[in-house]
Order: sequence, then C-alpha cells, then structure tokens
Amino acid sequence: MNQATPPALFIADSLGLDFLNSIAVPVDTTVEFIGNGEDLLSWLDQAHLVPKDVLEQFSTGAAPGELDAVATHARAFREWFRGFVRERMGKPLSDEAVASLDPLNRILARDEAYGQIVVRPDSDGAGPPSGLTFESRRRWRSSDTLLIPIARTIADLLTTENFSDVKACQGHACTLLFVDHTRGRARRWCNMAVCGNRAKQAAHRERTVKAAESAQRRA
Repeated sequence: MNQATPPALFIADSLGLDFLNSIAVPVDTTVEFIGNGEDLLSWLDQAHLVPKDVLEQFSTGAAPGELDAVATHARAFREWFRGFVRERMGKPLSDEAVASLDPLNRILARDEAYGQIVVRPDSDGAGPPSGLTFESRRRWRSSDTLLIPIARTIADLLTTENFSDVKACQGHACTLLFVDHTRGRARRWCNMAVCGNRAKQAAHRERTVKAAESAQRRA
C-alpha cells in the first residue's frame, strides 16, 4: 500500500459520502486519497470494503497500469456522484432521481455476489444452537470489480438515508460532506476538533477586534 498518502477520512456516518470525501482539504491543502491504483487499494482496505487477501492479490498480480486505470475510473465515478449529491442534498430524494443513476446501476449490474454456509467465527458452543452462519462473498474476476463495493455503499446511502440530512461542513474551505444523525439535526462541522474549533477561534478573534475598536471609539 502507498505509505505517502495520509490515513483516509471516515467522518461522514456513511461510507458512500466517505467515498466523496476521498478528496478533501483537511488542513488547508487538498489531499487526493485515490491518486493511483495503490491508493485505491489502501482506501478500500481502510474502509473494510474488500478482503485483505483480495487486495493483496490485485496488488501483486495486476498488470502494469491496470490499477491506475481503475483508480481513474473511481475518481470519475466519485465526481459524477458528487454532482448528484450536491444537486439534491438538503431535501428528500424524489422518484425521478433514479433516472440519473445509470452510472451507478451499470457498476452494480456487474456484481457476482453469492453466499456460503461457514463456521461462525466466534462459535464456542454458546449462543445459537448452530455454530454455522451465512457469509456473503463476491467473485473478483477483474480489477474493475473493486468498484462494486463502493457502488454498494452509495446504493445504501440512497436507499436508507434521508437526503434532507446530507450536509456540507460549514468550515471555511472545507469540502467534506456528512449525514447529520444528531438529535435536532444540529451538526455543522465535519469534525468539531478541526473545523468547529477553527470557527470558534475565528469568532473569538472577531469579538476581540470589535471590542478593541469599540474601546478606542469610547476613549
């Protein structure tokens, strides 16, 4: 995995939006978390979307340039979805939105998911009578199938979240998006410790300047 790229950001309460946040301005400088194929594998690993053995298989077995091409596709897919979200965020999705989802549905149509009965990982004779469980799996026939789990997270966002709760961070120059699950839907910042704290500091500086100007006028 590419060690030059910083750890990915997972602040959105939705992996579909975290995918959009894979390009961001966390601290003044734009960071592209999917700049190349190895970055894509790293992001998928950190998001826990693809098994590690599958990622290793593609990392060592892909043809030269193959993963970089998938990363290029992923970035284009990301920016298409960003436009979709930006246009519709802040209000419920209408049924007509499905007409704009062809790029997503084309990726989902390539899915070769299946299931297997396996031994429950924590089976120790306690709990359910059977130590068996159903495990979902997927056939990874080519590197472009790495986009399928990303597409699934977007499908989950579209079908389980109220788009009225999708928001953009109010921090200056911040590009991060999130789903507001707070009580009263009062969340304003991607991260209170970063953008929230910056806003507090800026407000404090503004109050200090105004107080000083007011004192000078009274003098």
